[in-house]
Amino acid sequence: MNKPSKTRILYLSELALLTALVLLMAFTPLGYLQTPWGLQITFIVVPVAIGAVILGPGAGAALGLIFGLTSFANSFTSALGSVFLQENAFFTFILAVVPRILVGLLPGLLYAVLKKHARTRTVGMAVCCLLTPLLNTLLYMSTLYLLFGQTWLGIAQGAGYGGDGGISLLGFMLASVAVNGVAEAAACLILGTAVCAALQKTVNRKAA
Repeated sequence: MNKPSKTRILYLSELALLTALVLLMAFTPLGYLQTPWGLQITFIVVPVAIGAVILGPGAGAALGLIFGLTSFANSFTSALGSVFLQENAFFTFILAVVPRILVGLLPGLLYAVLKKHARTRTVGMAVCCLLTPLLNTLLYMSTLYLLFGQTWLGIAQGAGYGGDGGISLLGFMLASVAVNGVAEAAACLILGTAVCAALQKTVNRKAA
C-alpha cells in the first residue's frame, strides 16, 4: 500500500472518529452543560477545533456541518428552539447550520497558513482552538440577532433588557452568553490544544 493510500485511510479514520464524537456529544450530556441561568455551555466545539487543525479546513467545515445539523435536530426538543421553529423553520435551520460550518472552516484556513512556519505552528494550534468557540458564540448570536431580532427582543425584555433594539440588543445578547463563551473558550484552548499537539507528535507527525 503506497503512502497516499495510508494517508487517506488515516484521514478518513480520524474524521470518522471525530464525527462519532460530535454525534455522541450532541445527543448526550457530554456535549452540553446546562447552567443555572438557563443557557448551555457547548463543548462540541472541541472536536470541531481538533478536526480543523489536524485534518484541515474541509474536515473542520464538515464537522461544523454535523454540529449544526445536530443543533437543528435539538431545536425540536428545546423550548427556545421550538419558538424559532414556529416563527420560521428555514431561518432556524440557517441559524443552526451556517455559523457552525464557518466555525470549523475559518480556524482551519488560518491554521493552514500558520503551520507553514515552525515558529507559528504550536502557537497556531492554541490560537485556532481558542478561536473556534469564540467564533461559535459570536457568529451564532450575530445570526440570531439578524434573523430573529424581534423575537429575541421580547425575550430579552423579559430578562431585564430595557432598550428598544438595535446594536444595544446585540450587546445585551453577547453579554448574556459571556460566561458561557469564556468557559467554552477555556475548555477548547486547554483540551483542543493538548490533543492537537499529541496527534501531530504521533500519528500525524509527517503532516505537521
